[in-house]
Amino acid sequence: MPLSQRANLIPQSPIRKLAGFGLEAKKRGVKVYHLNIGQPDLPPPAAVFDFLNNYHGPVIEYSHSQGEHDYLESLVKYYHRLGHQDLDKDNFIATLGGSEAILWAIMTVADPGDEIITFEPFYTNYNSLAIMAGVKLKAVATKIEEGFHLPDKKAILSQINEKTKAIMFCNPNNPTGTVYRRAELDLLYDIAQEKNLYLLSDEVYREFAYGEHRMISILTVEKERQADLAESRVLVLDSFSKRYSLCGARVGLVCSRNKKIIAVMLRYGQARLSAGSINMLMTANIIGQDEDYLEQTLAEYAKRRQVLIDGLNRIEGLVFCEPEGAFYIIVKLPVADADEFCQWLLTDFKDRNETVMLAPAAGFYLSQGSGKDEVRLAYVLKEDDLRRAMEILAKALDKWEERRA
Repeated sequence: MPLSQRANLIPQSPIRKLAGFGLEAKKRGVKVYHLNIGQPDLPPPAAVFDFLNNYHGPVIEYSHSQGEHDYLESLVKYYHRLGHQDLDKDNFIATLGGSEAILWAIMTVADPGDEIITFEPFYTNYNSLAIMAGVKLKAVATKIEEGFHLPDKKAILSQINEKTKAIMFCNPNNPTGTVYRRAELDLLYDIAQEKNLYLLSDEVYREFAYGEHRMISILTVEKERQADLAESRVLVLDSFSKRYSLCGARVGLVCSRNKKIIAVMLRYGQARLSAGSINMLMTANIIGQDEDYLEQTLAEYAKRRQVLIDGLNRIEGLVFCEPEGAFYIIVKLPVADADEFCQWLLTDFKDRNETVMLAPAAGFYLSQGSGKDEVRLAYVLKEDDLRRAMEILAKALDKWEERRA
């Protein structure tokens, strides 16, 4: 029997689609350095395991569909520390990680057949989740030569029509590492006001900003510019997966000053009953309790970032811009087909019985042919492992050139 059109349209994840080849390489005894996925190797705060080891509830109950009370209260305190003191617990709803937050946001602001624009390269699951919601994602191109910063207003407006309902963006950006400037956020806010659009701001990586440019939340822009905050058009999509190394816990949220949006999302929450009660309580136990942890984490990623940049600079033929935030970078390789090259790394290449796994970047674009010679790297490995991964990549590119000659 045929499957739904929706099912057939869902693309494979470029982050995970080579996983089978990686497993086969490991079965052959090859060590694989994973630069393909943003899975931090840092342990979470010690309080996570202290909580789990000492949890002795008589049963594991459903939580409230909006989220555990302690979790919601911890979100209020966390966002207050970020400077958003006007928020209360009814400005938040708990989600199963950032992905559910994205899906709910799309479903709340757009109907099937509507459109949402984003900026390519973009987090690949934006497209998958839009397809699940029956919404068309349209992409505005950014350029590696410009650090993947936003294009001018004319370029953005060219993709907006009567079907457009929202602009979705990630700041700091996955997969580019770009941190948007205040002028860029003001531009998006101006367009949203002018065209009556929602703004969906993915701020999962807010703490991960390096150098002189700090991350500015769209909530800050809105507070300074919106007269009636109760009619907010801003939805912040957030998760604790990366900042506390809790990817598998699936703890996320949507935040909006528009409480009508949160009230609508509560119906989605009721339909899926609840997020994980223990995971929310565990996360509430650590949010804001160990600021040293976040400082140490950022310092560690800053060192890893520099190791990666130094390693890439030693390889001839690469084109990239230094990432300003998150822990990703898009790199243009001297190859015609990065998909083919990335698969070959796992099936036919090894150096001292080791290889590296990369994410082909074409899946982070909608425009046909874009990203075909690019990869996304995640610098989530220890410094020595990153140095070795760069050594392997350099040797692999030399070997690839030899076999193509």
